[in-house]
Amino acid sequence: MKYTTVIFDLDGTLLDTLEDLWLATNHTMEAFGWPDRTITEVRAFVGNGTARLVKCAAPQDIDEETFNKALAAQQEYYTAHCTDTTRPYDGIMELLGKLKEKGIKMAIVSNKPQKAVESLRDLYFADYIDICVGDSPAVRRKPQPYTVLRSIELLGSQREESVYVGDSEVDVMTAANAGIDCIAVSWGFRDLIQLVEAGAKTICKDTNEVFKEICG
Repeated sequence: MKYTTVIFDLDGTLLDTLEDLWLATNHTMEAFGWPDRTITEVRAFVGNGTARLVKCAAPQDIDEETFNKALAAQQEYYTAHCTDTTRPYDGIMELLGKLKEKGIKMAIVSNKPQKAVESLRDLYFADYIDICVGDSPAVRRKPQPYTVLRSIELLGSQREESVYVGDSEVDVMTAANAGIDCIAVSWGFRDLIQLVEAGAKTICKDTNEVFKEICG
């Protein structure tokens, strides 16, 4: 096999979380009397964590105190509603099952808050993935390599035998910073052109292609 270890991004890779993120964002916008955002806008904002999402969605002239209140409101609402419309992408459960049968070790890394990552892992992927690392005060989040390297360490693996699977320019940068190979997927929050412009060398359009890239 080409790799023994796969580190997965969550949003836009394993799970289609866009609608729940969009609804949480507009709940926050409305709570503070700010204009709603379109789902296309929110798609462009995601990838660098909740703080960046709120910063991009909120008016640019708000003060730090107001921003922090909005961020807390977004996180509270999203944590409570992060499974309302979220679902695994087509073929994901089958992919994880096949990788498990092959003995591939797997983890999830995300810039989403740790509690939300754990909640979604427990709901959808508990039978396949034990390790998940999300955003917390102690974490240097993506594109810093910390979450990926920490996951590899927890799995007892080495960088040379590991690959990162993600859907955005942040994921391409994260894999490069961690010194591991990257498989970019085009079904998520960024399109093919954006992934090519981000420097992705291997891009898969479906989970069958991902399996072939991982297992050779």
